[in-house]
Amino acid sequence: MKTSARVVVIGGGVVGVSTLYHLAKMGWSDVVLIERKELTSGSTWHAAGLLPLFNLSYSVGKLHQYSVDLYPSLEAETDLNVGFSRVSNIRLANSPDRMDEYRYYAGVAKTIGVDVNFLTPEQVHEIWPLAQMDGVLGAIQHPADGYIQPADLTQALAKGARQRGATIMRNTTVTGITQKANGEWVVATDQGDITCEHVVSATGSFARQTGAMVGLDVPVIPVEHQYIVTEQHPAIMERRAKGLPEMGVLRESDSSWYMREEAGGLLLGPYEVGAPACYVKGPAANSEYELFPDALERLEPYILSAIERVPAFGELGIKKVYNGAIAYTPDGSPIVGPAPGLKNFWLNEGHSFGITAAGGAGWQLAHWIVDGEPTIDMMGVDPRRFGTYADEGYLIEKNEEAYAKVFTVHYPDEEREAARPLRQTPCYDRMKKLGAVFGSVFGWERPNWFAPEGYELTDADLDRPETLLNHNHPDVPGAPIREKWSFRRSNYFEHVGNECRHVTEKVGIQDMSAFAKCLISGPGAEEWLGKLLSNAVPKKIGRVALSYLLTPAGGVRSEFTVYKRGPQSYYLVSAGALEQHDHDYLIKALPADGSVKFERLTTAMGVLVLAGPRARDVLAKVTRTDLSNEAFPWLTGKRISIGAAPCDALRVNFIGELGWEFHHPIEMQNYIFDKLMEAGAEFDIKPFGIRAMTSMALEKSYKLIPRELSVEYNALESGLERFISMKKPDFVGRDGLLAKKEAGLSSTLVTLEVLGVTDADARGSEAIYRDGQLVGRATSGGYGWRTAKSLALAMIAPEHANLGTELEISILGTMHKAVVIPDSPFDPENLALRS
Repeated sequence: MKTSARVVVIGGGVVGVSTLYHLAKMGWSDVVLIERKELTSGSTWHAAGLLPLFNLSYSVGKLHQYSVDLYPSLEAETDLNVGFSRVSNIRLANSPDRMDEYRYYAGVAKTIGVDVNFLTPEQVHEIWPLAQMDGVLGAIQHPADGYIQPADLTQALAKGARQRGATIMRNTTVTGITQKANGEWVVATDQGDITCEHVVSATGSFARQTGAMVGLDVPVIPVEHQYIVTEQHPAIMERRAKGLPEMGVLRESDSSWYMREEAGGLLLGPYEVGAPACYVKGPAANSEYELFPDALERLEPYILSAIERVPAFGELGIKKVYNGAIAYTPDGSPIVGPAPGLKNFWLNEGHSFGITAAGGAGWQLAHWIVDGEPTIDMMGVDPRRFGTYADEGYLIEKNEEAYAKVFTVHYPDEEREAARPLRQTPCYDRMKKLGAVFGSVFGWERPNWFAPEGYELTDADLDRPETLLNHNHPDVPGAPIREKWSFRRSNYFEHVGNECRHVTEKVGIQDMSAFAKCLISGPGAEEWLGKLLSNAVPKKIGRVALSYLLTPAGGVRSEFTVYKRGPQSYYLVSAGALEQHDHDYLIKALPADGSVKFERLTTAMGVLVLAGPRARDVLAKVTRTDLSNEAFPWLTGKRISIGAAPCDALRVNFIGELGWEFHHPIEMQNYIFDKLMEAGAEFDIKPFGIRAMTSMALEKSYKLIPRELSVEYNALESGLERFISMKKPDFVGRDGLLAKKEAGLSSTLVTLEVLGVTDADARGSEAIYRDGQLVGRATSGGYGWRTAKSLALAMIAPEHANLGTELEISILGTMHKAVVIPDSPFDPENLALRS
């Protein structure tokens, strides 16, 4: 056997083989795949083989699109039939919310180049004559969609990889993985050891066992998935005899199942509530082509629904029930990319739609390994989007939830309930008493908005359709229902507006303790940060700067607030959702000589925000520090006391008002919170949440990762010129910025005022048109309460970015006029911030 390779891929399912194929296709022929049994013997062999293009995630949508484009080409390349039946895919809608979801998705699809057709019930019946259309409002169809034979696809990818020099070792078990002092990996197997530069884990149900070999807690646990294959039906056989086209894949989204033809019969696959996690400790060592006993009692409501929609299904005998493991993550999306804390160890795991995503995931991971960066934004599937909180108990609850909600309406404001409240800041109970309606980010509970005392919704307010899936609100045990999810302006809209107005007119307090926080220190700290980040490093103690970690090509990886807290001591703050992502890049970039130290402070430090025109008046009552503009200007920080509690007060915020962030020892949070609330009582201080913050941030044209800021967009395209110091001779991405500037920008970030809006604002991912031609995509959107305007941020082609240019934006299927306006439509001179 080979004893060395450039890359070792572990796992011979379709995902692992696709990774091998794409590495070889990019010219890395010295690559080896190791499979413990035979190719496909884990979960690939029992997959139903569907190829759903539908996905509201931009990242996952791009992966699926690539796969569906790639698979038909493999036959010409390898002379192997992959069994691709392009029969189209139809998703039914039985509720207005489902139609809104489809309208929103159509915008996402348009921006990534996926064709979507809207069908009437009559058109659906023409394609699917065995289906009844009672209760159907409409449907969408993907004409390029269908299904494939997973084993045939895997063998074609394997042959394509071998043709390019790759090696596949079957019936070889990995027994250990270690890293040498020089960074090389040694993969030990029962057939001998292989030394390599990179390792890719694509081990499906074994993901946690593989990760444990290198000290990783991989956030993947499979869930049981059942599907039923029936005997043949005369009507289907008659259609075949007449040469009629196959009816294709039918998805009854509001009843949580899919159906397609299979060998003259039907195949039904429900996603039921109550499907259990499996292989929690991993499969047995001798596991191969393994299925679980069927549990049809769990499927009864879905089977009855299928019979109601397709009566012919109830006329058929069952030929086979498949109950196999499908890998899941807490949010249902795969994990593709670098493993946290390990150099050159890569993950391609957690694929609940592995057949569809395999091609795209292998494609992008190969780029990441070979080129150092993916070519598309992969933040939605990055392994580092989860933290150490995502351990076994959490994974079981969240992964079972993710499975059960595959077909639920994916509302943009949805907050799923499982495994919550998990991470609570000290002031959680205080916020709860003030009416907080919480959301969750990186496991932390954060107030999204605040409901008035006694406020709750009735069943009539919720107006849920009579379908199996009609969950349109958060369920909090023992708490009233206070929020209804929607793609449109929902019940919380006016309450968020009240919060915005209150902060603008008086003063508000917010808990932002979920921020990622760390301390960079040591004799080499200033020089190291200068070479790593885009902006000049603050020279004077107490100065604050916004800076970015770029890719070599000038794309945006991470955003940091940098506060010089002392000599060679820098406090860095970044997005809470990206803690492991951001900190992993910093840690991996540390110099080997020990001249720079990294200290994680996220859970040690809390953050409270005080903002509004009376913020100075409130703070003055609890501190002796001079708060005047001369003594404490914008973009500075000071060590102050609030009563008896020390904290670092930074004069920054994300809403564009006078205010401070108080970074404090987290155990002192309630003391500080109570002092501020007491001092603010005479000024009518009230809390505000994330939704008010994002509304106000939109009015300032503030940018977010991974919306306006992404590896796909050069930092100059994202409008970050003032946060880039080209005077520095060297920093990561400098050459890429210069090259892009010389070549010309492909996109420009603009602020749009959207006209004619009544009940639905842009959310992000909507298509932007000019004279009927697609010219860009919205990245964020919403309503600005201070400006009384419906607004959007958008990436568009530069020739359409001039102020006053009239464009069109499609919001839930309705075209609205949109005008390019100056950035920061609220307080463009920053008078409030600097007041």
